[in-house]
Amino acid sequence: MNKFAERYRGTELIDEPGIPFSDWEVCLRELDAVNTYLGGHAITVEGVKALLPGRSSEKINILEIGCGGGDNLKAIEKSLGKRNNFHYIGVDINKACTDFAARNCSGFDAEFICSDYRDVKFNSAKPHIIFNSLFCHHFTNNELVEMLGWMANNSTRGFFVNDLQRHPVAHYSIMGLTKMFSRSYLVKNDGPISVLRGFHRKEWEHLLLQAGINRYFIKWRWAFRYLVLVKHEE
Repeated sequence: MNKFAERYRGTELIDEPGIPFSDWEVCLRELDAVNTYLGGHAITVEGVKALLPGRSSEKINILEIGCGGGDNLKAIEKSLGKRNNFHYIGVDINKACTDFAARNCSGFDAEFICSDYRDVKFNSAKPHIIFNSLFCHHFTNNELVEMLGWMANNSTRGFFVNDLQRHPVAHYSIMGLTKMFSRSYLVKNDGPISVLRGFHRKEWEHLLLQAGINRYFIKWRWAFRYLVLVKHEE
């Protein structure tokens, strides 16, 4: 059977409890490097810019669910410049990640919440933009339908997803690269599995339809990623 025909159902090591913080730290730094050099951060910045309002002095709240070490928010802040009208929020269920992210993003207006994204309560206004990157492939299709609906209902301008295309070239390339260059057993093990848990375009279309979302953009981006973007009508 073609193992790229359907999403792989096995789990990744980073989804397991009890990983020492020192191992997480190596993993998070390597993931930042991968996103930097293979274009992942550039795709995230593209998604944010597509949802930003025109010239506005309004405080813009940008929320990332599954924020990991905060490197995505740091990349956005670097791209947008040190402006005082952006507030960044990172949510992750793993405290090792939010602790790392708080230090990693200490130079700008960012807060981090250790929580399941579904349990986050917004004290006042909902975030303008919600996104996640390399997060969706950790979930089942049914869980993703719920997540897409949550992001749609809790964002005022829109949301986007940046995640992997399930493709043989991506799978075997990341397997070779991590064997040669990675010092993290988590990255070596989980990188190839992440691709097998990735998506085809038709699968995204089906998930969005199940979530009741009919207006969306799906764009293929290097290296083997999809940017899935939903912009609310103004």
